[in-house]
Amino acid sequence: MLRLGTREFGENEPVIMAIVNRTPDSFYDRGATFRDEPALDRVEQVVAEGAAIIDIGGVKAGPGDEVTAEEETRRTVGFVAEVRRRWPDVVISVDTWRHEVGEAVCEAGADLLNDAWGGADPRLAEVAARYGAGLVCTHVGGARPRTRPHRVTYDVSEEQGGVVGDILRVTAGLAERAAGLGVRRDGLVIDPGHDFGKSTRHSLEATRELGRMTATGWPVLVSLSNKDFVGETLDKPVKERLTGTLATTAVSAWLGAQVYRVHEVAETRQVLDMVASIKGHRPPAATRRGLA
Repeated sequence: MLRLGTREFGENEPVIMAIVNRTPDSFYDRGATFRDEPALDRVEQVVAEGAAIIDIGGVKAGPGDEVTAEEETRRTVGFVAEVRRRWPDVVISVDTWRHEVGEAVCEAGADLLNDAWGGADPRLAEVAARYGAGLVCTHVGGARPRTRPHRVTYDVSEEQGGVVGDILRVTAGLAERAAGLGVRRDGLVIDPGHDFGKSTRHSLEATRELGRMTATGWPVLVSLSNKDFVGETLDKPVKERLTGTLATTAVSAWLGAQVYRVHEVAETRQVLDMVASIKGHRPPAATRRGLA
């Protein structure tokens, strides 16, 4: 059972986490939700489309202009409070690696801290524990925040197990450390970190072997949406990666991932519903064919 905020999600219940960037330079939406009103309109839309979690980010993941902790706080805290006021039952996640930002957003009503940089600030887990918030534990291969991978390699010996072996060790280690600090075990999620500290081949392998992550028993989050590994695999620019993203989503769902961080909510919902029905976890919406 995964428990975040006021919501409980069953083991076989896929969960959509919709991205709402409070940045002027996002790689995908180019600042479309930087201002409050478009961002609130986006929340209203994605909740209607089936998102259970809203993931709010105040800093672009890749390199760019410096964003201080104070500026990141300014971009996120007031917005978190307003989303909490308007949608009291939605799960609010904040994509941050900084403990001081985590503290401020939890005070404002955040339910989940999405640590996309894999414990770069070890105090973030302490904040999650103190506020009863959930925590996403991500594999980044030792990369520092806002850096791109450069000639990344993993030891492929039988003992080390290459990129997947490293993913399993690191994410489980981060989750156990967080639990030891007092983060609720039913609020912990692990993420293989597609593109983070990885080449395209590494991200493809992480997807292919995702069943090894789900077998750990920790709920698995995948952040696949329009990422570079999809673009490089299909040789497509950012705005033409939806088909590849949805194909990767279907594979991840079949292999047992539970949480999906996405830009396109409605399309993802259909893919997840279809896979759940094929697996026998969801009845078809209609079963008229062949019965008349």
